[in-house]
Amino acid sequence: MIQRQLQARPHPEQGYRACLGLPQLSRRYAKDRLEQACAHALAIPAIRYASVASSLKQRLDRQPLVRLTETPDDLPPHTNVRGAEYYH
Repeated sequence: MIQRQLQARPHPEQGYRACLGLPQLSRRYAKDRLEQACAHALAIPAIRYASVASSLKQRLDRQPLVRLTETPDDLPPHTNVRGAEYYH
């Protein structure tokens, strides 16, 4: 999670504050819950500190991690869907 925090910003220094906040959450919540909340955050990708803290507060880390199934890249043809040609 900390690596993603640092990589998600143009300058790694901007992620230091969020990285310092994550270990502080382990003072209020069990470390296994923090690990689970970070796994959830990485899976959905919501890697902000506030997302992890909210997940812990709402006890979302205790719910099973739901993996999204692969969605097809191409949508079936439909009369209301305009292609790129429409806008050129």
